[in-house]
Amino acid sequence: MNTSVTNTARLLGAGLRALLVLTLLCGVIYPLAVMGVGQGLFNHQANGSEIKSDGKVVGSELIGQRYDLPLKKGEETPEPDLKWFQPRPSNGLGTNSVNTRYKLILSGATNRAGDNEELIQWVKDAKAAVIKDNSVNGYQVKPSDVPPDAVTSSGSGLDPAISPEYADIQVHRIAEKNGLDVARVRKLVDEHTDGRILGFIGEPRVNVLELNIALKALEGK
Repeated sequence: MNTSVTNTARLLGAGLRALLVLTLLCGVIYPLAVMGVGQGLFNHQANGSEIKSDGKVVGSELIGQRYDLPLKKGEETPEPDLKWFQPRPSNGLGTNSVNTRYKLILSGATNRAGDNEELIQWVKDAKAAVIKDNSVNGYQVKPSDVPPDAVTSSGSGLDPAISPEYADIQVHRIAEKNGLDVARVRKLVDEHTDGRILGFIGEPRVNVLELNIALKALEGK
């Protein structure tokens, strides 16, 4: 009996010591080490890849946001604010006001097959809207000019970037709405176009939030 109690006590003691050691290693030392490396070597990414404007955090490089007009009475979906560059169509993106506030609601894909009639209609409607919104005096968007990312959402619905092609067809509209020179707006797009990662991964892209912040600064000048 005494031997059994002694063995049980020894096993419990060993288990408690193992628990304390593993808690210290996995719950304290390892997280602190990872946090230290992240803050020391990847500070920007570790803190959410935040984007600041006028000293305030206005969003993240990794999360898209919409640029819409205030919702009018009777409307279920707000109209896009066409003075700003527009992102990809989205499912669950938050809204912002004057490019400085954002609110994340949810993310998710449409989960519809490519031959789904509702999805096909969404794409047709989105394409018609892109052509209508971006055709201004002296510049007509052709159906063949509309890139896929202008009429389809990403898998998460939160893609922060658009293709240079989609940014380019918005240039004339942005210039007209903001009273700016087309060449200057196009240069702004070129300055904010990122190439493929390491030269071969992914596609060239334009971060919409960063581009709109630069547009706001240009408009201010």
